Amino acid sequence: MEIAKRAKQISPSLTLEITARAKKMKADGMRVVSFAAGEPDFNTPDYIIEAGHKALEMGLTKYTPAAGTVELRNAICAKLKNDNALDYDKSNIVVSNGAKHSLFNAFMAILEPGDEVIVPSPYWLSYPELVKMAGGVPVFVQTKPENSFKLTPDELEKAITDKTKAFILNNPNNPTGAVYTRSELNALAAVIEKHEIFVVSDEIYEKLTYERRHHSIAAYSDILKERTIVINGLSKTYSMTGWRIGYAAADEHIASAMSSMQSHSTSNANTIAQYASTVALSDKYHGDAFLEDMRATFDARRALMMLRLQRLGIKYIEPKGAFYVMASVKEFEGKSIEGQRIRSAYDFASLLLEQVQVAVIPCEGFGAPDYIRLSYAASEKDIERGLDAIASFLAQLID
Repeated sequence: MEIAKRAKQISPSLTLEITARAKKMKADGMRVVSFAAGEPDFNTPDYIIEAGHKALEMGLTKYTPAAGTVELRNAICAKLKNDNALDYDKSNIVVSNGAKHSLFNAFMAILEPGDEVIVPSPYWLSYPELVKMAGGVPVFVQTKPENSFKLTPDELEKAITDKTKAFILNNPNNPTGAVYTRSELNALAAVIEKHEIFVVSDEIYEKLTYERRHHSIAAYSDILKERTIVINGLSKTYSMTGWRIGYAAADEHIASAMSSMQSHSTSNANTIAQYASTVALSDKYHGDAFLEDMRATFDARRALMMLRLQRLGIKYIEPKGAFYVMASVKEFEGKSIEGQRIRSAYDFASLLLEQVQVAVIPCEGFGAPDYIRLSYAASEKDIERGLDAIASFLAQLID
């Protein structure tokens, strides 16, 4: 018996492969420095944990509406208005099992088989797979390092065809750390307004920007807002990755479709996590203090990692948001260590883990085959130790 074609066309994750190897090495007693993390290394704030405890003690453990509790959806509406100048009603909000689930629901709601979705490259590796699962066709548009790997209006215009149904915008970006300015977003929005296409705007790293404020493309105009599905969640913002709460804000007919599909697949997101998330968004005093502390810590680590990469002569893209640095390893391709030759970023990452026990993510799966991604969701001590180990690795390379 054969499995379905849709399952066969999904690519395996290199991120999970490297991470699994690093975890096994740690379990075997090896001292591994991991720059592979896709989650903050902070614990969930105490006030949110306490809210979860309180929900359990109050017996708030039953089903909720498929789209989420009224309280949480109202809290999300207030957040979107205060932070992003976006007016939504609770009927526009669908709470899901993480932002990835929100993305899946969005593509399932808007795509017909064969519809094209523009995916600027480099991209988060799950985007093309999610598009394919919904029957769509990812169309990759290679951005340029001289533009900080940000899509330009001309590049977007040239990529749009009569088959284009949607455009994915990831701002701030994983893996590059790029952050679009308001004027850059406005220029993209002007192109989109000329065409009947959706924007799926993934803003999960919204609160982790270091040099400029985050802006949502949906705020450009009422027309853009109607066509935009804003994706966000609490995973990165409040270090709640395991709580699995993401959400989408969209025009009511799209939100209704997403909610209906979710009701027949997963039903509501975790009930206790929803109540805790309502408190997370509503308690500005504790929330803002936690966010500023986390952002400042990541900013200091960002500076340290860039300094150490500069000293090693490794070229990188300066990140303005998220918690990743994308660094080029092209100059090391063709070199070897212990008789093993580096032919790709995957080889570089694999040998780095094997030889000096440092885990980084090869960016082949992100549409950037000559780059690796280093996460600075790690202590300054580990950043120093890991970069020392990378320096030792580079010193052993031979032509």
